[in-house]
Amino acid sequence: MTNLARHMDAKTLESLRALPLVWKTPQQGAATSVLLATSPRLAGIGGRYFEDCNEAELASDGKSFSGVAAYALDPESAERLWEVSVQMLGDDIASLERPVTI
Repeated sequence: MTNLARHMDAKTLESLRALPLVWKTPQQGAATSVLLATSPRLAGIGGRYFEDCNEAELASDGKSFSGVAAYALDPESAERLWEVSVQMLGDDIASLERPVTI
């Protein structure tokens, strides 16, 4: 366990523990990020979602704890987010390369 829940009260923490979740060790939690940052097989790949060291499947029911939601892959939403980000951050971000969209 990590200290991520250190600010939760006992009741909230207990209700989280009652959910049918599989808790990961810090090493397991970091594995996907480490893989994506270091694997030559994934060099140049962006704009995709990964979990448990694999590309995430589309979440079909919208209620599951795994997979990627369809709205997260929507190119129109991505474009809108980029435009709002440029407006908010100005020149600091405007000169950057546009993110990859699927």
